[in-house]
Amino acid sequence: MAFAIVAQKRTTDGRKTREQGLLPGVVYGQGIQPISIAVPYSVFDKLYNQAGEASLIDFSVQGEDGKPVKVLIQDVQRDPVKGKMIHVDLRQIDMTIEMTATVELSFVGQSLAEKELGGTLMKTLNTIAVRCLPQDLVNEVEVDLSVLKTFDDVIHISDLKLPAGVVCSDNVDTVVAKVSAPITEEQFKAMEEQGPGTVEEVKVESEEKKKEKEAEAAAAAEKAE
Repeated sequence: MAFAIVAQKRTTDGRKTREQGLLPGVVYGQGIQPISIAVPYSVFDKLYNQAGEASLIDFSVQGEDGKPVKVLIQDVQRDPVKGKMIHVDLRQIDMTIEMTATVELSFVGQSLAEKELGGTLMKTLNTIAVRCLPQDLVNEVEVDLSVLKTFDDVIHISDLKLPAGVVCSDNVDTVVAKVSAPITEEQFKAMEEQGPGTVEEVKVESEEKKKEKEAEAAAAAEKAE
């Protein structure tokens, strides 16, 4: 999907710009002078929801001739109380130079370990960092959850199918998703007794108690003999 936006050069400060229903921003990049801009808030809001921060956008300035340049939404600042956008940074991209970007993960399919074995799906990442030439950039990478058939199955970054020309900059051994086994009645009781704590901590402790009981039973059996 192609994205485009036309901005106007800004001569007022951020507050006055926002009072006019416009979103103030700046366009910058290697080898160019930063340009203060303003775009209609509603227009940019729609664009941001569709393009995100990993899609190339054709950018042009109102009233100026010339071919649109490629930009990425580099940063969006929001009001800490109202949550509304108050400023945007756009980064101009040189199409001949390798770039870095943050790409969202799209989880597809369903895990049999979750559906049929009653486990809980654990997603540890929502995005990954990538590097590539601008024309190879994608706005999302799919994660196929159907490969998680047992509680031992794990999806690492190295398992992701990245498009040609796209390389992940993160540690490839990082876990993306797995399915945790359901807790037992014994583990649930232990959680109630201990109060706040992770399920994994309870599971480990339950296993330790189980081993202790087995060892005690074995010792008792040896004495009885």
